[in-house]
Amino acid sequence: MTILATGVTGKIVQYLIPSLAAGEASASEAGMFIQTGHALGLALIGGVFLWAGIEHFVKFRAISGDLAARRFPAPAFLLAAGSMLEVVAGFCLAMGVAVPYTAGALILFTAAANMLVLCFWRYDGPERQALRSAFLINVAVIGGLVLAATIG
Repeated sequence: MTILATGVTGKIVQYLIPSLAAGEASASEAGMFIQTGHALGLALIGGVFLWAGIEHFVKFRAISGDLAARRFPAPAFLLAAGSMLEVVAGFCLAMGVAVPYTAGALILFTAAANMLVLCFWRYDGPERQALRSAFLINVAVIGGLVLAATIG
């Protein structure tokens, strides 16, 4: 099995698994490398949602007040439901449990949160830039979740 790895990724592969980079790896070595990468990726992205959900519960009063000021209906309920989804789905994703479903739920949640909370187009100046940056980061996270749902 020949695997072509270039750039930074190639250097990492050469360092971690020299036989894989040299094209001398067995199918089981290559498979183990890929499985390890998938598991690490799921743990990282799931961990981000788990952390965020817990943080939302820790800062519940302040975040709920912000949502109320923005005229969200039932802000405490929305925050509790969204945070619980982040905690449960993030944990499941990090553990590799029901990956397509948990990733799908987090895709819908992140897309909805992006459109409702990070509406940068309503602002000007530095606030617009900060919200747009957060919005685009979430778009990238959605991309990672799509990959997780389809290859996890």
